[in-house]
Amino acid sequence: MFYTVKELVQQAEEKFDGNVSELMIHTEKELSGREREEVLNLMSRNLTVMLSSITDGLTESTSRSGLTGGDAAKLDRYMKSGNTLADQTVLAAARNAMAVNELNAKMGLVCATPTAGSAGCLPAVLGVATEKLSLTKEKQLEFLFTAGAFGLVIANNASISGAEGGCQAEVGSASAMSAAALTIAAGGTPYQASQAICFVIKNMLGLICDPVAGLVEVPCVKRNAMGASFALVAADMALAGIESKIPVDEVIDAMYQVGSSLPSAFRETAEGGLAATPTGKRLSHEIFGE
Repeated sequence: MFYTVKELVQQAEEKFDGNVSELMIHTEKELSGREREEVLNLMSRNLTVMLSSITDGLTESTSRSGLTGGDAAKLDRYMKSGNTLADQTVLAAARNAMAVNELNAKMGLVCATPTAGSAGCLPAVLGVATEKLSLTKEKQLEFLFTAGAFGLVIANNASISGAEGGCQAEVGSASAMSAAALTIAAGGTPYQASQAICFVIKNMLGLICDPVAGLVEVPCVKRNAMGASFALVAADMALAGIESKIPVDEVIDAMYQVGSSLPSAFRETAEGGLAATPTGKRLSHEIFGE
């Protein structure tokens, strides 16, 4: 068992030849008492749901509230125009993330990674990684186990709950997990993956959770899109050999401290931020009549 990213990296290198996914499978067996085959089957089911949520969410329909829907399809059309400014891989990740979270808003089936509100980041990055790196199903599962290993440390030492630590704890954690898994999928080391986590979290510190009308739609859907794009840039930075001046475990500790210091208005209560703007209040009134 590992309790810090430093321990995770060390154990992966010393016991599993740098294979973080194998370390996570071993840890899951130890914690749950399940056999390896059952652990793999459960993750395979998660993989199926994740990939389906991308295609199922790429529609023009809107959520019941009317706040979200159709933006993933809109970005998809824009990408096909050939006039984009950003790279197609980055935009595909953003599109995928919005598709998943729009599906979530429409009560579709998603895999909470690590939460429903941040469910778009990991499938989005996995989707583009699968295409760009030609990942087999085995490699896709390794991607998910790797993300889970780093996510486990973040959850245990900081938070993955918007109500507890703001959106930095939800989309921030999801983006960091995605960046770490992508770094390794692209041939990076566990240490480089830890640096990718640093880059994401350091640049999402203080991100508040301010859902308009208390719904996981605005600004959540688009934050997932940006989180997915952050993951890609962070992975490239890590693979380039760039290092964080602040050690990864200290970065995670800082996220916990910042989250604990956020006023309740900025922790999923819909009492601050975008939710408290005149338009945010008006939309809430239109939806709930309060």
